[in-house]
Amino acid sequence: MSQLSTPFHTQIADGIAELIINRPPVNALDSRSQLELAQEIDRLGTLDEVRVIVLRSEGRGFCAGVDIKELDANPDLIVVVNHANYETFRAVHRNPRPVIVAVHGFVLGGGIGIAGAADIIVASECATFGVPEVDRGAMGGAAHLQRMFPVQKVRHMYFTGEAITATEAYRLGAVEKLVKSKDELREAALVIARKIAAKSPAMIAIAKESLNGVEDGNLEDKYRWEQGFTLQAYLHPESAETRRAFVEKRDAKF
Repeated sequence: MSQLSTPFHTQIADGIAELIINRPPVNALDSRSQLELAQEIDRLGTLDEVRVIVLRSEGRGFCAGVDIKELDANPDLIVVVNHANYETFRAVHRNPRPVIVAVHGFVLGGGIGIAGAADIIVASECATFGVPEVDRGAMGGAAHLQRMFPVQKVRHMYFTGEAITATEAYRLGAVEKLVKSKDELREAALVIARKIAAKSPAMIAIAKESLNGVEDGNLEDKYRWEQGFTLQAYLHPESAETRRAFVEKRDAKF
């Protein structure tokens, strides 16, 4: 096991790399952690001993996205945060190794980007998927959400900020395996990972590249388009009010 000076660690065994996020209380990642996470995912994709990657989290939920408090305290970091998000999602989607994401609890914002960029999603019944971006004065994540759910479902989630359950995500086909409890989640992901790890690494790498190539549009280009609107939204006065209200734990006033 290699322990990193960041809120995640990696363990590798039998061709499977497990990358575990652990940043209490809600696994919200600041810009530095996001970039280091992207670098670690990239690194794992270069290792001969790694044939498949499982990305999961400890704690109350999978990932609450970016650290809103960091942005509220340092508004000038928006470009850095955008870059960090882009690199993390790109590292998952474009990784030469298949990436299985195992989620529980809340999957929000940047957590959606990670899950939506993945090859396979496994979830416990306690998981919920949401994009509260409009309520945080930002945009982004819809390109990845549309890899998971139909267009109208994505728009309803985006405009209302309402999350959907793992059971509904499974019904809609985004989740490959649904388990009762968080305790079953790791093994469910490893069962799939072992099947992939037993295959020809060369054939799996070719398969992933070919599958990425036949997707409808370029995921990274579509997310770049969204990020331009993130900056536009972020510069609007109402955007600052949404973040201030979030930090102060009150309703935003418009």
